[in-house]
Amino acid sequence: MSTIVFLGGGRITSAMLAGLRLKKTKHRFVVHDRNPRKLRDLKNNYAVAVETDLNSAVQQADVLIVAVRPSSVAELLHAAGRPKRPLLAVSLAAGVPLRVLTNTLGFPVRWARAMPSPVCRSGRGLTAVTFSRMLPQRDRDRIIDLFASFGTVIEIPESKFDAFTVTYSCSHGYHALAALANAGQAAGLDRRVALVASAHALADGIIAWREGKHSLESLLEEAATPGGIAATTRAAMDAAGYRKAVGQGVRAGLRRARANSRQ
Repeated sequence: MSTIVFLGGGRITSAMLAGLRLKKTKHRFVVHDRNPRKLRDLKNNYAVAVETDLNSAVQQADVLIVAVRPSSVAELLHAAGRPKRPLLAVSLAAGVPLRVLTNTLGFPVRWARAMPSPVCRSGRGLTAVTFSRMLPQRDRDRIIDLFASFGTVIEIPESKFDAFTVTYSCSHGYHALAALANAGQAAGLDRRVALVASAHALADGIIAWREGKHSLESLLEEAATPGGIAATTRAAMDAAGYRKAVGQGVRAGLRRARANSRQ
């Protein structure tokens, strides 16, 4: 049984632990955080071990998950110090490249990066992983198996990692759901009906694309008859700048991710 140690007890750690417990994985989990309340809540909710001493947490790890904000990574790794034995580490910090991680805390630490979604708490997550060319296949397999416990895993080049991070966020769906439901309310629906209708428009339509054999283009054509209500609504959204706003948002997120690597 491997010991998985999380450095950081925030939201993504909580989501991952929920997904891992849902799948009843056979690992021992330890969480380190400076906040006693976070540790207490994680221990109560997920029956994990907690460790207030950073160095002690690192020395217990077979796999180390660095789950802190990008701006805190360097300080955390310097404080952790070099482990006494070879260790596989995975950083969840957006925008912090493998070269920075390796330069900060190299051998005997072997690094990879992963970007899991908070949706992993439901077992339907999506995680991107990227590895250095020198990382052995057995280590790659261990990381993929861990994140596959709560959803789909895709391996992509590190050069594409920032673009993935900006594009895949479940916040896009929640943002769109809130905006569409608010518009439905303004049109006269009560809040519950507006949310149900909007959730169907977004989630059920996307599931139909994911699980079916039809192209996105053909589904768009099927759902929006020329001159009809759906086509008129979509055209008005585009005319108001919908596509432009999405593009601007993605570009802004990319700039933020790239700035993280320079901190």
